[in-house]
Formats: sequence, C-alpha cells, structure tokens
Amino acid sequence: MSAAIGAAIEKEKSQGSVVGCAVISGVTVMIIICSIGHISGAHLNPAVTISFAVIKHMPWKNVPVYIGAQVLASVSAAFALKLIFHPFMSGGVTVPSVGYGQAFAAEFMVSFTLMFVVTAVADGTRVVREFPGIIMVQVRLFAGIVVGATVMINILMAGAATGSSMNPARTLGPAIAAHNYKGIWIYLTAPILGSLCGAGAYTVLKLPDRNTTMQEE
Repeated sequence: MSAAIGAAIEKEKSQGSVVGCAVISGVTVMIIICSIGHISGAHLNPAVTISFAVIKHMPWKNVPVYIGAQVLASVSAAFALKLIFHPFMSGGVTVPSVGYGQAFAAEFMVSFTLMFVVTAVADGTRVVREFPGIIMVQVRLFAGIVVGATVMINILMAGAATGSSMNPARTLGPAIAAHNYKGIWIYLTAPILGSLCGAGAYTVLKLPDRNTTMQEE
C-alpha cells in the first residue's frame, strides 16, 4: 500500500508520469502475491475480499479481519508518508479529474477487469489439474505476474482520470491523512461493484470441471 501511495506522491513532487506509478504498483503487487499469497491470499483490497466471500472462495467470518487489516495498513502508510513527504501528500489522494459519472465508470471498468483476472488465476487447483507437472511456487509466480501486469495496465488506462484506485482501502488512507474526500463515494462503491461483477462473470463463464463433466457423461 505504501508503495502505491508513495509512487503517486513522488509523481506529483517530481512532475513525473503515470507510467512510473503503474510500474511500481504492478511490480509491488507481483512481489506481494509471490511472497505471501500462499499464506493469506494477498488480497490487499476490500473489494477483492468481499468478492471472494460472495463467490464462496473464503468464509464470511474472515472478511472483517481482512478488511480491518487492509484499512489499517492504508491509514498507517498514508500517515507515515505524510510525515516524510509533506506538503506533497495531496499527490497520494485519488480524486477524479473527470466528471463523477465518467470516474465511476472508469473505476468500475478497471475493477471489473482486475477481479476477473484475479478470480481466474486464483483457481489454482484447476491449473494444477490441467498441468500435473507444475508446482505451487510456479503457480504463485504466474499469478503474481498476471495480476501485477493487470494492475499496471489498469493504471495506464485510468490513472489520469481517476488515479485508477481499484481499491477502497488504497483511497481511504490518503483521504483521511490529507483531509481530502472529494468524490470518495466513487472509490468506495465502484471498485466493490466492479469486482463483484468481475468475479461473477468469471464464475459464470469458466469451463466446467473436467471430472464433473466426465461423471455427468
């Protein structure tokens, strides 16, 4: 979380481009998934956690713990970066530079895309069944690269318009630290709705399990 917020702050401070933010965020997500994905799933995002609970990839009883940790991490990172980078903290806040309707659509779209990909690569047991020689380390590496690349592409697509948050926790921490809540309702609702639709779309469209199909035949 601190890497994504810090990259956005540094972009404002040095008048950099959105490309740097995209690369840093994407690589950071990849590293986290590869390193702790097997422990917690490396959700990092309340929208991902809620979506996984809805499609029964995780129990609802774990949702408050996950979201609490995600929000706490974001707020802590935002205040730590505020101490370091003040007065450039405003660069870490995601605010829309387009109309609210356009911003909502952009956040919905990138969140849908991200969650569709996350749900697909999280279907690790299917990958292992189809490629028996693969080991779980390779599965995590594959997941990290694919999800990290998706984050990077989404930021390149929507970063200029909305900051391409895709994550309510990522927006909430800097907003609290900088006391800037402009359009925050977009970032608290669109990513969750987009993620729910993305997870649902993959669940509906994915190929049926091979063993189940054979049993039915």
